[in-house]
Order: sequence, then C-alpha cells, then structure tokens
Amino acid sequence: MANSPQSEKRARQSEARFAVNKMRRSRIRTYLRKVEEAIASGDHAAAQAALKAAQPELMRGVTKGVFKKNTASRKISRLSSRVKSVGAAALAPEAASGAAPAV
Repeated sequence: MANSPQSEKRARQSEARFAVNKMRRSRIRTYLRKVEEAIASGDHAAAQAALKAAQPELMRGVTKGVFKKNTASRKISRLSSRVKSVGAAALAPEAASGAAPAV
C-alpha cells in the first residue's frame, strides 16, 4: 500500500508501464504464433515471411525492455532453424523423386 505521495505516483507509473508492456508482449506473441502456425502447416514461404515479420517485433521488444537481448536472439535462432527445416523437408520429396526443385 502506497503511503507517501511519491510511492503513490510510483504505483501509478508501475501500473501504466505494466499495461503497455502487456500489450507489447501480447503483440510479440501474436507474431510468434503466426510463425508457429506456418511451420505447423508446412508452408515454407509463409513461415519465412512470418519469421521476417516477427524478427523486428522481437528486437523492438528488447529495446523497449520487454525481453532480454539473449532471450530474443535465442527465440529467433530456434524459429529460423525450424523454418529452415520446413524448407528442407519440402525439398526432400522432390529430390527423392528426381524432379528439379521448384524455387
């Protein structure tokens, strides 16, 4: 419970900051979910586009203090490797059949 005027102001500021950070986290999670859905569907082009849109959002979260830098880098790295594996899985059946890969 805030007792002094300073602590009351800090409590107000904390609530406002919490609300803004909550919106930022939610926005970033939405971008990450879009990447996850594209990976699950197996669509390499959509997954790549979603990852390309999600990367700046994640790094913006770092500059705003929502995530730590290493956390965002780790998430981007893991997602990009999964997107890459989706692309490799999409090319594997074509290579096995002897057809030229569609680029």
